[in-house]
Amino acid sequence: MTVRELSSVLYDECGKCLDRFYDMRERDAVPDFYEDVKPYADYWHDFINEWQKESLLYIQQERPKYVHKPQIDTAAEGMAQFFVQSFYKETSKKRFVQSIQSAQYTLQTFINAIDERAGSHD
Repeated sequence: MTVRELSSVLYDECGKCLDRFYDMRERDAVPDFYEDVKPYADYWHDFINEWQKESLLYIQQERPKYVHKPQIDTAAEGMAQFFVQSFYKETSKKRFVQSIQSAQYTLQTFINAIDERAGSHD
């Protein structure tokens, strides 16, 4: 998967985290940690780490204008947290939503930078 594809998949998954969070709250559901949360978290944490590694490499090579290492690191850290928090209705809604919006903003900015760079290479 390209770094752009990884970014796009993560952007979509952020939206799914928000949906899950509202669903868990609405149903007053309690997830089974070992059945639901851990397998999901393990899969996505590996994915996030891959994205972070590939993104930092891309930034180093291509030097996009509006995306820098601290943004990638912060987005990766945020996703690692809220991907798990999305299962728990006790999660603070305001902070949770802001974390998702922040990560999605970074992902979208990065995707735009990749697309812009790809367009200028044609």
